[in-house]
Amino acid sequence: MYSPADRARSLSGKPLGTIVKHDHKSIVKHFCICGELTEIRPLLRGHINDTYVLTTKKNKHIVRYILQRINHTVFKDPPSVMKNIIRVTEHIQSRMQRIDPDQASRQLTVIGTVDNTCFHKDADGSFWRVYNFIEDAVAYDTVDSADLAYEAARMFGWFQKMLVDLPGPALHESICDFHNTPKRFKTFQSVLKEDTCNRAKNAKPEIKYLFDNAPICDVLLNLAGKGKIPVRITHNDTKVNNVMLDKNTNKGVCVIDLDTVMPGLSIYDFGDMIRTGTTFAAEDERDLSKVAMNLPMFEVFVRGFAEQSSHFLTSTEKEHLAFAAKLITFEQLIRFLTDYLAGDIYYKVHREDHNLDRSRTQMKLVRSIVAQEEAMNEVIERIFQQVD
Repeated sequence: MYSPADRARSLSGKPLGTIVKHDHKSIVKHFCICGELTEIRPLLRGHINDTYVLTTKKNKHIVRYILQRINHTVFKDPPSVMKNIIRVTEHIQSRMQRIDPDQASRQLTVIGTVDNTCFHKDADGSFWRVYNFIEDAVAYDTVDSADLAYEAARMFGWFQKMLVDLPGPALHESICDFHNTPKRFKTFQSVLKEDTCNRAKNAKPEIKYLFDNAPICDVLLNLAGKGKIPVRITHNDTKVNNVMLDKNTNKGVCVIDLDTVMPGLSIYDFGDMIRTGTTFAAEDERDLSKVAMNLPMFEVFVRGFAEQSSHFLTSTEKEHLAFAAKLITFEQLIRFLTDYLAGDIYYKVHREDHNLDRSRTQMKLVRSIVAQEEAMNEVIERIFQQVD
């Protein structure tokens, strides 16, 4: 149910690692970087891995890199995660060399070690990696314009398109059962039965809503099990800030944060984009009148995603895009409410009943999606017909 490792978790649903002091200069020496190291600066973005910007200098030429310590509390098999990332980044590099050589150099690249490996394991058991720094590119934390929404959706569709022909065996599962909604509902039921914190009495409407709508949990996995929806390579963290945009043109450059890239359903990625990108309310907004799925913004996301994905998505996948948005939001409701009942041991909380507030926000968003689901499907059908 909940392991001891679940005691420190981020708002994205993944556990936070304990930040300890490391000899970064000694670690950097294990990697094939260009020039003399002149600066190591912490990068405070992100909740999972410890990240630093490295600056090197050679003959007055400045080169920057990204150094990361992989959180092995979250990703219990870092070598397998790195194998996934190497396969994915090298495949995208290879395709971009043929399609757009100028942009190939701006794709995420793993910098090897002096031992010809893709990561370094230090004496403390920590796993380290180095990436190239994507120059003249920026990422945004919130969707504040239709242009940004379009480009983010287009890039996540592009990312899936680039990997439809990845050869070889399936990627490793970096986090097992990441979007197993039925399993999450079973965990909720177990936590509710125990009610160790005596909180169920505070969440009766939310609990009833979960039980009333529980049948939707199995729909997509049942279709996948019957072969009606294919398992693809998916990103599984489709927040807008995982897309790098060119500073000058605001056009997509590359997709980053590849630790959760693994086998999954394409429409889960789409669904989470809609959950996080089409409401202007915060995830813990108490004024529920502000919480709604914005249909015009939804149309922008659909248009961007369809531009890149239309030719490889099946008709069944297209028919369930709106449903996926509903299901992923419902899944997040399950997760927040489960943690509230369990005593806030998974997500960070900053006030009393914080996870209950988050649960209510997600429930209101699900209801907003349900109320507009017919219109959403009409938008999807119209846009994909135009793109096709």
